[in-house]
Amino acid sequence: MDNPILQTSPRRSRRFSRSRRSRRSRRHGVLPWGVAFPVAAFVSFPLPLPAPRCKPLSVQPLVRLAQARARACALALACCVVPPGAPAQEPAPPAPLTPSTPSTAPVPPDLRTTPRLQEKIPQALQPQLPVFVQGDRISGQTDLHTLVEGDAALRRGDTVIRADQLDYRRPEDLARARGRVRLNRAGNLYEGQTLQLQVETFQGFFDDVRYRFLATQAHGTATRVDFLDRDRSVVHNATYTTCERRDLASQPDWLLRAATLHIDEAQQVGSADDAVLEFKGWPLLPIPHISFPLSDQRKSGLLPPTVGLDRRDGLSYSQPYYWNIAPNRDATLNAALMTERGASLGLEWRYLEPSYHGQINTDLMPYDRLRQRSRWSLSGQHQGRWDTGIGALGLSLGLYRVSDDNYWRDFSRVATSLRQRLLPADAVLSWARNDMSATLRTLQWQTLQDVTAPIVPPYDRMPQLQWRYAPTRLGGGLDASLELDATRFEAARALTGQPNANRSYALAQISRPFLAPQGFITPRLQWHATRYQFDAPLVDGARSASRALPTFSLDSGLVFERGAAYLGRNFLQTLEPRAFYTYTPYRDQSRLPVYDTAANDFNFATVYTENAFGGNDRLADNHLLTLGLSTRLLAPDTGAEAARLGIAQRLRFSDQKVTLPGDPQVSERLSDLLLGAGISWTPGWGLDSTVQYNPKTRRSIRTTLGAHYSPGSYRTVSAAYRLQRGTSEQIDVGWQWPLNDLWGDKGLNLGPGRGQGGGRWYSVGRLNYSLHDRRLVDTVAGLEYDGCCWIGRVLIERLQSGLTSANARLLFQIEFLGLSRLSLGASPLDSFKQNVPGYRNLREQMTTPSRFSNYD
Repeated sequence: MDNPILQTSPRRSRRFSRSRRSRRSRRHGVLPWGVAFPVAAFVSFPLPLPAPRCKPLSVQPLVRLAQARARACALALACCVVPPGAPAQEPAPPAPLTPSTPSTAPVPPDLRTTPRLQEKIPQALQPQLPVFVQGDRISGQTDLHTLVEGDAALRRGDTVIRADQLDYRRPEDLARARGRVRLNRAGNLYEGQTLQLQVETFQGFFDDVRYRFLATQAHGTATRVDFLDRDRSVVHNATYTTCERRDLASQPDWLLRAATLHIDEAQQVGSADDAVLEFKGWPLLPIPHISFPLSDQRKSGLLPPTVGLDRRDGLSYSQPYYWNIAPNRDATLNAALMTERGASLGLEWRYLEPSYHGQINTDLMPYDRLRQRSRWSLSGQHQGRWDTGIGALGLSLGLYRVSDDNYWRDFSRVATSLRQRLLPADAVLSWARNDMSATLRTLQWQTLQDVTAPIVPPYDRMPQLQWRYAPTRLGGGLDASLELDATRFEAARALTGQPNANRSYALAQISRPFLAPQGFITPRLQWHATRYQFDAPLVDGARSASRALPTFSLDSGLVFERGAAYLGRNFLQTLEPRAFYTYTPYRDQSRLPVYDTAANDFNFATVYTENAFGGNDRLADNHLLTLGLSTRLLAPDTGAEAARLGIAQRLRFSDQKVTLPGDPQVSERLSDLLLGAGISWTPGWGLDSTVQYNPKTRRSIRTTLGAHYSPGSYRTVSAAYRLQRGTSEQIDVGWQWPLNDLWGDKGLNLGPGRGQGGGRWYSVGRLNYSLHDRRLVDTVAGLEYDGCCWIGRVLIERLQSGLTSANARLLFQIEFLGLSRLSLGASPLDSFKQNVPGYRNLREQMTTPSRFSNYD
């Protein structure tokens, strides 16, 4: 650290030894007034260490550090052996006493983190580090050897050796320790009876060892540990586990017995040869070779196999292999065998560069006995951005393809993006500079048809070219933009019933927002011009069509505030009325095909927009006024929203004649009423609801009610009710909750990613029930058991894959923590994360602890 090193001369030591008190002090290793002295003459110096950024430290390690420094400077007998040529430094004078720091009541040190406490000592400074020894009795010869007996200790950098007897030989830099030996190497602990170690190179051996690694808290025993260098060691006849014994007579829940363990701290990798995995005292799995991480770094090697049972696949076994190609590239190969279907081979390749990144996934099954054909899938994503000097250039690629129409229902283990019936192949090249941007896009769909529920495929864009100009420095507070677009639409006419076409449009708009703390008003004017060129004539024989329409809108709102108190809490309550007027004249658009247009959903986001359609094939002839009112309760100190209520309704002044093909005109003067409410009274629970209510029928058309309750980690319950009148009515419930709560065991608050303590059961699931069909649509129900050093999971899953078909699976897993997450069984984690809202994994990857958390 940055403390001065105390030193004396041999002459002064001899003068002190003439008195009886001095002789008694030297015999016990302490001078009369606590100044450390050497057996042989020595010089020492504080090393000027660099000051990198350091992780914050807890108070407890710093207290231990301060105590160790105080003992070293004032109470301990220290013998400092320094490399030859090290400069000497005069001892620092004692600090004078002041009234604020009396000698009878010293003020505790003001502890704080410092960048001088480094996780790793720089390699260039390793040869310059001094060696400190201390103990009850010290003898030896200058620059040759030092013998320390009784409570002996040697310290060099981040290495500390403690023993009953310690012999340090200076020329060989060799330390021999016997009797209750304890070695602390950067937080990794070794304990035994005999140690021989070259301190600087960290080469030697340790017999009959008990060890514990700081990063993973794994521990075990061995007959011998050979230290090859500061980073590598070989452990012979070793045991390895992250489990703690419940008592002296019990065994850890899981234990890996290996002939040899190879530890490489430079690569942060460990490996075991000729190993056997024991669980609950029973040999479970022979493992000829296995590697496991000592941190969260990536490495090449075999990943844990998985075994699963599926109604469609039968018994399946998969073996992945991970290839760490480079720090910015990796690949995972996965070979699988399914008893009912055959073998498959998969590949995932990922890459990351400064200007681009992406990944490619592919899977091949040469012959699937289920469909009696070969099956394959291919997906890939790529994102890139470059600065060309004339603007920023971006490239985005997305490709999703499968071999056949049944792939989405037959492979429940593949990624969710490949279990859809519409799979895109999308490529976007974009450019932007200042106020201008341009985009060139191609989009082609693969439509997976179902005989029982066929769908009309969407149109491909082959290609689409768009240019946009949005000046940011218009005077007078004006906002304006101009957008030009030209798109080629292609699809099978036999399925769409429409001709393919080239469509181009221009959209210009200008607005002038007037903003103030008490409200706003924004008038806007738009001009939309569209032209079509068809490949085949329409019903009336036309080969082209055009349309040009203006739109005017006026958006306005006010904000009122007042102080309020409800249920003993103070709030800032707002009252926010809003009015939105829009007008678009009528143009007959009934003969125009529809390529990319659909009706907007009716909700609080779309009720204040000019057009009732999304896309550019329809412009609604709107002449309406939308009125809304909302109120919120805000916490005055944080601004957090505790409650929200809102209502909105449209008043139509004329019929809406422009509709999608097959839809009737909209003639109702008053639209359905939108009602919304949200409550987050405390962080633990919340409620959100939206109701679309028809005043004429006095019935809700759509209702969504959702609530969640999360009082703490791993305790969450959510429920939702969804009604679409005449279509569906469902109840959805999801949960993760400790079952030990039922018998009064509330567990511990260990923080996220660490569970709530060992020996606890958790129930996890999600149920989706259709009130219309009176049956469960999707079912996910499982149990988790936290054994502290292992986690057991079992899951029953039944997911709907079609109108009349569903796939059921039984998933089970035993996860041995600290052993590369070795698991037996197909992992239910993906299903939990995808289906259970708010689910948290009992063990998340944590950062490596600081070596100062185990400072000796």
